[in-house]
Amino acid sequence: MLDQPIIMLDFETTGLSPVQGDRITEVAALRIVGGEVVGRYVSLVNCGVRIPAFITGLTGITQQMVDNAPPVDEVVPQLLDFIGADTLSAHNASFDEKFLLAEAARLQLAPRHASLVCSLKLSRRVFPELGSYKLGNLSSALGIRFRGTAHRAEADAEVAAQVLIHIGQHLRSAYGIRQVDSDLLVSVNKLAAAKVPQFLQKRGQPV
Repeated sequence: MLDQPIIMLDFETTGLSPVQGDRITEVAALRIVGGEVVGRYVSLVNCGVRIPAFITGLTGITQQMVDNAPPVDEVVPQLLDFIGADTLSAHNASFDEKFLLAEAARLQLAPRHASLVCSLKLSRRVFPELGSYKLGNLSSALGIRFRGTAHRAEADAEVAAQVLIHIGQHLRSAYGIRQVDSDLLVSVNKLAAAKVPQFLQKRGQPV
């Protein structure tokens, strides 16, 4: 399952929109191969901005922590090198990708990831019966435990990675899909929820 490398990405940020001037404060990127996390890049980030009090309350990331962190012009190139041309994934992927693109553009760099997979959209399509797809509620429903502090990049990325691995295992066991790759996940992402079961049945083998 997930034999092709997929990078699960999570940013902590000062707000919701890089267009409004919000910046990244922490990043975690986990490389998933064969249903396991085989590598990771994790760092706090100093973008030279003030951390709003409500962000410190939510994440525990303080002004002192980011002031003492590696500068953004060091972290982002290292992050882009770590991702390379692999498929990128995140829980609510459009949010993390827009920050990745914005921070890269500030340094006149361009991400090279092959495609984008949203574990939030995937979960809605593969497990339509669940009541909530927020990462904490979703992981609890799937029996996945947080191994760190929620709203910190590495803990959130770790749980999102386990959600993605769980989806891969489910597609194999429920539909007999032997090769769960990024192309399949991207295709499911793009489908209307009602069309997903028939699509997966056609792609699979009798279970």
